[in-house]
Amino acid sequence: MSMSFRFGTVGSPISTPKKPGGSVGAIARSADLGLYALELGWVQSVRVSEKTCADIKATAEEHQVLISVHAPYFINLNANDEEWPKARQRLMDAAHYGYLAGATDIIFHPGSYFEKPPETVWPIAIERLSGCVEELRAAGNPVTLRPETMGKSALLGSLEDTLEMSHAIPGVHPCLDFAHLHARPGDGTMNSYDEWARLLESYGNALGQAALQKLHVHLSGILYTPKGEKEHLPLEEADLDLAALFKALLRFECQGRILCESPIMEDDAIKMRQSWVELSGQNPESA
Repeated sequence: MSMSFRFGTVGSPISTPKKPGGSVGAIARSADLGLYALELGWVQSVRVSEKTCADIKATAEEHQVLISVHAPYFINLNANDEEWPKARQRLMDAAHYGYLAGATDIIFHPGSYFEKPPETVWPIAIERLSGCVEELRAAGNPVTLRPETMGKSALLGSLEDTLEMSHAIPGVHPCLDFAHLHARPGDGTMNSYDEWARLLESYGNALGQAALQKLHVHLSGILYTPKGEKEHLPLEEADLDLAALFKALLRFECQGRILCESPIMEDDAIKMRQSWVELSGQNPESA
């Protein structure tokens, strides 16, 4: 039985050597570690040449590593009319250069409610994100845009927010950050098999069962307060019940990619991969 998930890191593995270094070195190092997915961390800005993108794509194809991009943090679908064009350009740059680098998925933080009710923000976010997708498709760019579930209740990025956007716009799917979803309530909930199962059932009902076979997941330990996320932690230092989550993913026959955002990225990514192999009985050599 082949592996349902590919595992990897968000950003270059810490152990990536200085030469060749960069994204090319990160891809080679990921493959050496048995991690066949990598999310390029373009979180401050998109500063990459078309030549570098071509090198990234060729290296990823050579090593059979699937590529995604984390777009700059400074994107807000609910920005005011003055700020939105700049935010939009950051997302579009990530999508353009990401596609040139072989990325299939572009992950981004969807923004803030600015203390408005979520339902009043959805129409604005959907209209703006739909415009981005239309422009990308007109340019022949097929990437999937993935608004990430966020770890603070003040931020646009609840599961319901991301499902609303994804249901409304073909070519948009959530990035499920399970650590954020655990931290968002601020009270230690969203950490049991039953809670994860209900979440995955909602996901399948909203987007179709086939969507559960192409999940894009962020995962780590996490520290939180009553207001939500505080910082990411190594798995061993956190209260996230990884076994409960993995049992739910297995029960719903989920597939896709799981990218680790732990401070000890590749170590925890390998630990996640091993946990999945042990729980699922799947063959790690066919990942």
